[in-house]
Amino acid sequence: MKAVIQRVKHTSLKVDGELISEIPCGLAVYLGVKAGDVPAKAEAMAKKIAALRIFEDGNGKMNLSVADAGGEILLISQFTLYGDCSHGNRPSFTEAERPEAANALYELTARKLRENGMTVKTGVFGADMKIEQFNDGPVTIIYEI
Repeated sequence: MKAVIQRVKHTSLKVDGELISEIPCGLAVYLGVKAGDVPAKAEAMAKKIAALRIFEDGNGKMNLSVADAGGEILLISQFTLYGDCSHGNRPSFTEAERPEAANALYELTARKLRENGMTVKTGVFGADMKIEQFNDGPVTIIYEI
């Protein structure tokens, strides 16, 4: 599994012009599932995201988690994180998990985040999503497990 984790001031997600999810501040997390990933990876990913200290404390140090900072998480499925463009200009997505299995692990990650006390909103798996995002910092972390 691979996640691109971005600290945001505001993020909204629409499908076909309809607002599906939005968060006022927190983390926009783009999650890719690799072929062969297992539920234990989803659990570990959720634990890492929940504990990641990338919000500033009163001294200006990145020392707070999203929960400590009073933020929320918008979890967005993104199979293109496993796009391989090392051979030619058109990415190959053979490393990405098939949709049914990927969706199950995406949903498990969201559930485990919630079990860790996070407020989590989601996108629509497999949909053509339009995302507006106001990055904070910017702070972007790439985590792969």
